Amino acid sequence: MLTLHYHPSDASLMPHILLEELGVPFTLALVDRSRNAQKSPEYLKLNPNGLIPVLVDGALVLYETAAILMHLADTHPQAQVMPPLGSATRAHAYKWLCWLTNTLQSHLVVYFYAERYVEPGHASAAAEVREATQARIAAMLGQLDAQLQTSGGPWLLGGSYTAADCMAFVLCCWTRNFKRPASSFPAIAAYLQRMRERPAVQRACATEQLPETFFTRETAR
Repeated sequence: MLTLHYHPSDASLMPHILLEELGVPFTLALVDRSRNAQKSPEYLKLNPNGLIPVLVDGALVLYETAAILMHLADTHPQAQVMPPLGSATRAHAYKWLCWLTNTLQSHLVVYFYAERYVEPGHASAAAEVREATQARIAAMLGQLDAQLQTSGGPWLLGGSYTAADCMAFVLCCWTRNFKRPASSFPAIAAYLQRMRERPAVQRACATEQLPETFFTRETAR
């Protein structure tokens, strides 16, 4: 039995969506961030970095979201959520998974945790980091939008839905309150709507009880 250690709306949503796409039995194990459970001795035995998610597949304990997505795709080839091995399209799938996690997601981490990158108590410096990082992320979203315009299909790699779509969708949702959110880019906006219409996405988001504000900009009261 597959077990995904998760927290709602975190990076764990990416493999959660993929598990729903695969249609295989799995269980969810909540990592309660409100209690800092990801830093508990028990969890650190699974992931010494104290980060979410972790996938347990029998004797295999796996962390790093992109690695989990690729493992699930490789162990369920019948689902065809990665292009054929050795193909050029497969190489591009690897490229986009690496780009999403190493480039886009890494900058999102800087934005959301800007205070970690400045001296303690320097709120104004943290604000400057966020401002500069938003600008960099906007350029990255422009690159993603261009890919969707030219991919030749409704998904990131064209006509076939892949594990990379699970990652791209969640990362784009994380930008919902930015000055230039992903949804402000025409091709991405249409793509996000297509993603939200997939039953697997709907099931995962319903299970995690994600509010509408996870997908769209929060409005001031």
